[in-house]
Amino acid sequence: MINLELSKKHEETFGQVMMLAEHMMRPYSRKYDKEEHTYPKEMEEVAKLIGGARSAPSGPKTSIPAGTVVNGGNMGAVVGLFGLCWGDVGLFLAMPGSGLGNAAITAVGTPEQVKKYGGSYAAMCITEPGTGSDSASISTTAVADGDEWVLNGEKIYVTDGERSDTLVVWATLDKSLGKAAIKSFIVEKGTPGCEVTRLEHKLGIRASDTAAISFNDCRIPKTNILGSAELATDAEGRKKAFGGVMQTFDNTRPPVAAMAIGASRAALDMSRELLKEEGVELKFDKKPANLTAVEAELCQMEAEWHGARLLVLKAAWMADNKMPNSMEASMCKAKAGRVGNNITLRCVALCQSLGYSENILLEKFARDSKILDIFEGTQQIQQLIVARRVLEKSSSELK
Repeated sequence: MINLELSKKHEETFGQVMMLAEHMMRPYSRKYDKEEHTYPKEMEEVAKLIGGARSAPSGPKTSIPAGTVVNGGNMGAVVGLFGLCWGDVGLFLAMPGSGLGNAAITAVGTPEQVKKYGGSYAAMCITEPGTGSDSASISTTAVADGDEWVLNGEKIYVTDGERSDTLVVWATLDKSLGKAAIKSFIVEKGTPGCEVTRLEHKLGIRASDTAAISFNDCRIPKTNILGSAELATDAEGRKKAFGGVMQTFDNTRPPVAAMAIGASRAALDMSRELLKEEGVELKFDKKPANLTAVEAELCQMEAEWHGARLLVLKAAWMADNKMPNSMEASMCKAKAGRVGNNITLRCVALCQSLGYSENILLEKFARDSKILDIFEGTQQIQQLIVARRVLEKSSSELK
């Protein structure tokens, strides 16, 4: 039986991160939005506090009987992100510690890789100058040479690309084989041939560095491939798609969706406070026909927000309970990304000049929210993945 009620532990986590968001993130939001690429040193203390909360003892561990519903680490992660990104999406992404690449290492890494790199600050390198949503067209190459892989290519829009100490790089073993030959590799920053070539100027999340990285005869150990180097085949002997590396997205899409939930909640809360000062207060005891236009819009946004939040919780719950959640991960990412964009932009419009002004953070919430509908798979890609699952079509059958 599914249970999306937050446990006492997760309620406490949410309360703690909301305090950090309000008192240790929001005060620096505007500063680092304007000082793009400046390292937010204040977030080091936030990261320490979050790390301390995670490592706090939780009492003796007991075995979990079969059939028991588990709301564990994945649920805790999305709940924490609700609060942290209510504070500031850019500052959260700039926080030293876990990056998107860590999810890949956790998802498909060997015990040795997880032990060595799981605690590093790992960025994800997928997008290329000529490759966006179609990951199968990746042209960065990985060629085996003795006990090493040699990487050549260029990656762009790498979140935390400059500040991270480890990179998870998607590359092809054989361009002619398409998806089947795509693998991911662990590259330590500072490896000869790996160079950050520039930082991007962006619409939002300006506190977070977004880098372009080049690989020129970059040599890494043969053991630094995530998953097997063998190209899997189906029953007919045909090369199969890159399911191993795609497992990463099942882990990262719900957290990104949770970030959109946090950012849009921030916009809703701030808008409702501002509108209340003008005599517009949403009360749910009125019939729909008796609502003003503004009240009706607020009510609709609240409903959309709660629907998106529940989809995120379901995807996280499924992951905690070891259930395949690829479709649900894409569903929550599509819904939350779209809802997050719509809510933040409508809140700017409803609050008019205040919403557009830099005197408050509403316009920043709107700018930050846009990327949450793009990275980790665009809105259109998520809908395509869901359609394939529902219709039971392969990627070659439904493009």
